[in-house]
Amino acid sequence: MKTKQETIHTIGFSLVSKLNIQLWFRLVGTFIMLNVVFLAASAVTLGVLGERQAALAVRQLEAHGLPALAESAWLSSQGLEIKPLDEPSQGILLPGELQRIFPAETRTARRLVRLPHDEEVPLFNVLDNLQYQLDLEVDGLPVAIIIHFSSAIWVLKTVFLVLLVWQLVTAIRTLASRAELIRRVLKPISDLARQTQTLSREQRPLSIAEMQALAGTLDEIDAARLDTRLDVEGTQDELKGLATAINSLLDRINESYRLQARFVSDASHELRTPIAAIQGYVNLLDRWGKHDPEALQESIDALKEEAANMKELVEKLLFLARGDNQTMQVHLEHFDLADLAETLYRETEMIDGGHEFSLEAEPAPVRADQGLVKQACRILIDNAIKYTPAGGRIRLMVSSGEEHVRFTVQDSGIGIPAEDLPHIFERFYRADDSRARATGGTGLGLSIAKWIAERHGGHLEVLSREDFGTKISLVLPRSEPQLEVVPGIGD
Repeated sequence: MKTKQETIHTIGFSLVSKLNIQLWFRLVGTFIMLNVVFLAASAVTLGVLGERQAALAVRQLEAHGLPALAESAWLSSQGLEIKPLDEPSQGILLPGELQRIFPAETRTARRLVRLPHDEEVPLFNVLDNLQYQLDLEVDGLPVAIIIHFSSAIWVLKTVFLVLLVWQLVTAIRTLASRAELIRRVLKPISDLARQTQTLSREQRPLSIAEMQALAGTLDEIDAARLDTRLDVEGTQDELKGLATAINSLLDRINESYRLQARFVSDASHELRTPIAAIQGYVNLLDRWGKHDPEALQESIDALKEEAANMKELVEKLLFLARGDNQTMQVHLEHFDLADLAETLYRETEMIDGGHEFSLEAEPAPVRADQGLVKQACRILIDNAIKYTPAGGRIRLMVSSGEEHVRFTVQDSGIGIPAEDLPHIFERFYRADDSRARATGGTGLGLSIAKWIAERHGGHLEVLSREDFGTKISLVLPRSEPQLEVVPGIGD
């Protein structure tokens, strides 16, 4: 199977090239036909000229007989030669029907076209020696009348050379102007292809049916059929680039649409659960909870918990929506990630007493939004607490390199299955729904942490082994604070 790149390179010519080549062949064909017509007209002209000279020579022979030696020299200078026929004629006798179109004086003559060979004559001047010979009897005497076409051929050759030069100049001018016209006409298609490629990152002229098929395919693509693609095979280079760019764009749209549909479905599911719980407890209170203190307190506690869960979910959805819309305000400042880790360590020890915490930190200067970075670190710590059994160990570590700093949370919890690792940053994704439901959460935390990391030019690194533990790191660019120089101090 060919890859997309290989398929693109198998196209021989672009549409512009094919149209230029077709134009070239059309011009050449027109010029060849014109030259053939010219040569045919020249041959007819020479034939008519030869017949007229031969008829005139026959009339002179009938009136005065064979020319004397002096007259023969003068006739030869005029391109005419008359001499007795000493041997049988090798010429062709024309059929009776065809003889009618020739002069009466030469109808019965046998005709022969000769081209004497001379190796010293240049190829361009070979036709100068063309001879037209008529063998016939004049007053019972066999004679040969030979017409030399050197003067007429010189004129025809000159005209033919002028015609060739005119054809060459016309071909060059026409190709240049038509090529520019073709590029100008196809420019919108090329521009559209380039613009579509920025949005997404053949062998024969395109027929009307292919254009209609291309437009029809685009018309058939809708939200329910985003898997439809344009046929790239057999398309010209310009339209092939456009079709490939559109297909790439459709791939991204299809993926975005799929993620959006899943996001809406998961959000609806997450909101349906607390709403159903709230509705159930409200019905409980409406029936008999008003007069049962125990049921009343249980319902109030449950309603408060579900309302808190819904508030947390809505806040996370709002956070991601602002992030997607690029409306999240990020306030950058210089601070030490080790100091932030120390604060998180103290807060976590106060909140959670069921795990063993430790902190290993070294100075790690960064320039980031401290509130957002703290939120991302808190998400990593909360996940470690949720999926680490009571009594387990959770290590917080801050390290610094030449270009990056790391905030790492390592736990001894249940770990993440290998098949789930590529999906843990997807929204609402949870490796084990039943286990996640027991520990709480919405499956949005790591998506938020990933957005925060990428918004600061960083990323997340995860190393996990099932039933052994998970190590996840927030990696941010290292940034030393700029020292301010106060004028007048130290001078």
